[in-house]
Amino acid sequence: METPWHIQQKVSSPNIVSTVSTDPDMHHSFCTFQPLTPKEALEERVLLDSIAWPEIPPLPAPISIEHTSDPAHSTFTILPRRGGGKWQVGDQLEVMIKMSDFQGRPKTSPGDFLLARMHNQKLGAGVAGKVVDHLNGSYSAVFSLLWDGEAHVEVTLVHPGEAIAVLIRMNKEEPDRIKYNSIFHSGSLSESTICDVCLRPTQQPLCNFTDFRTGDSWFCYKPQNLSCDTRIIHNRNFNPDIVRMIKPKEDMLFKSGVNMKVFIGASGPDNVTVLPKNKDHPEVKSISVTSAPSGYYYQGLWRALGNTTVRQINMSAASQCLKFKMVRLYGDSTIRQWFGFFMENLPGIKQFDLQEDKDFGPFMAVDHSNNILVTYRYHGPPIFYNNLPTSKLRYIANELDDLTGGANTVVAFGIWAHFTHFPMEVYIRRLLGIRRAVMRLLDRAPRTLVIIRTGNPRSLTLHYSLIHSDWYSMQRNKVLRALFTGLNVHWIDAWEMAVAHHLPHSLHPQTPIVMNMIDILLSHICPKKSG
Repeated sequence: METPWHIQQKVSSPNIVSTVSTDPDMHHSFCTFQPLTPKEALEERVLLDSIAWPEIPPLPAPISIEHTSDPAHSTFTILPRRGGGKWQVGDQLEVMIKMSDFQGRPKTSPGDFLLARMHNQKLGAGVAGKVVDHLNGSYSAVFSLLWDGEAHVEVTLVHPGEAIAVLIRMNKEEPDRIKYNSIFHSGSLSESTICDVCLRPTQQPLCNFTDFRTGDSWFCYKPQNLSCDTRIIHNRNFNPDIVRMIKPKEDMLFKSGVNMKVFIGASGPDNVTVLPKNKDHPEVKSISVTSAPSGYYYQGLWRALGNTTVRQINMSAASQCLKFKMVRLYGDSTIRQWFGFFMENLPGIKQFDLQEDKDFGPFMAVDHSNNILVTYRYHGPPIFYNNLPTSKLRYIANELDDLTGGANTVVAFGIWAHFTHFPMEVYIRRLLGIRRAVMRLLDRAPRTLVIIRTGNPRSLTLHYSLIHSDWYSMQRNKVLRALFTGLNVHWIDAWEMAVAHHLPHSLHPQTPIVMNMIDILLSHICPKKSG
C-alpha cells in the first residue's frame, strides 16, 4: 500500500490516502513519520541513544508503591570538601543522594528523576545542580559555588523511576492520548473528524495535510460527505480518559505531596558557608560533570556564565536598543509571554488590533518613533487551542524561509510544550526542519540574530504528568540543545532559570523570571561594547 510520504507532496490541495501507513522499523506503529536522509537517520539514532533512560525493573503485580522511591525515607548528604579546608567561591560541591523505598529499604534500581538547586534567599541567589545517576539507587548532585555566604542545598524527587517507566510506555503505546479534530465545511454541510500525526489504522480514508515545504506530517480521517480541501477549523479537545489509560493503581506513582515533586531531607547539615575566592587556596574542580551551569541568580538577577554578559536594561533604554529592529517571535505560549512583556513595559510600543484570537494571534506591534517592529506567531500543529482557522496555521521553518534577515532582524523561538506527549521522533523531525531553515537564513543573512528558548519545569498533577511531565520536557531540551549545537545561535536557558529560582514551577514562569529572560534577550541584541 502506498504510504503518505511516497505520494507527491508538492500540491496545493491535501491528498487522500487509504489508511495510516506503518513502518516496521519504527516502534510507534501508527505514527506516520517523514523519511530522513541517511545522515539525519544516523543523527536521530545517536540522539535517541544519548537520551536513553536507565532500564527500570518492572513492578510486581499487583502494583504497590511500597517498593518504589519514597522521598520521606530518602536522604542527601553534603560531602566534605576534597582536599579538606573551607569552601570558597569557585569550588564544586558534591551531594550524595541515597534513595529508599516506602519501607525504608535502600533502593538498588536506577531511573529516579531528581532536581537539585543551591540557594540563599536573603541574597536572592540560586543555581541549579547537575544530577548524576549511579544506577544503583544512589545519585550525585554537583554544584558550582558562585557566591560567598550561606548556600543551602535543596533536592527534589520529581518522579520515581517506576513513574518514568509509565511515561515512557505512554508515549510509545498511547501517543494519541491528546485528541485533535478538524471541522470540514461546505455550504450547509459541516463534519468533524479526528486528526493527528498518530492515527490508529481503520478502513476510513485519510486526508493528508503534510506540509509540502517542511514535510511535517498531519492527518485527519476523511469526512464522509465532504472533500479534504473543505477543512476550515483546527481543535484540540480535553480528553478525560487519559488517567484511565494507565494500569490499575499506577496513579499511586504520581501523588503530589507523596512521591511527585517532593523535597528530600538532609541526613546532616543542608548548607555550607562559602568564603570569597582565595588565590593561595586551590579550587576544587576535580568532580566530573557534563557541563557547568548556564548561569545563576544573585540579588534576584541572572548572571550568565560563559561569553554572555547580561545587562539590566531598563525599558527606556530598551527602546534605544531595539531601534530599527524587527523582533520576530515564534513558538508556543511561553514565547508569547515575551510579546506580552514588551506590550506592557516597552514605552511607545503599540499593538495593532488585528481582530485576532487573544491567545493564538498572530500579533504585531510597532513603535513608530523608533522604527521597532515586534511580531509573534504560533507554531504549526500540534496546537492546544480550539476554533483556529486552518488558513492561519504556519510552520516556523516556513516563516523563517520567508524572512530576508540581516543585522536588524532578531529571531527568537521556543517550541516544546505541545510536543511532550508524542514519540521523540515527531519532535526531532520538527526541529530538523527548523534547523534547516535556520541554516538557510544564516547562510543568506549571517548577521541575523537567532535566539532559542528552552523548555521549563511546570506544576504537575497526575493528569498533566501523563501529558506534560517535566521529564518529557527535560528530554526534549536535551534533543533541542544537541540539534542546534555548532550553529550561530544563542540560548535562553529557561529550564535552569526556573530550577534555580525560588518561585514555584509554572508552565508560564512568573514575571521576575520573564524579566530576567528579557534582560538576556536584550543583552544579545545590544551586547556591552568592550573598552
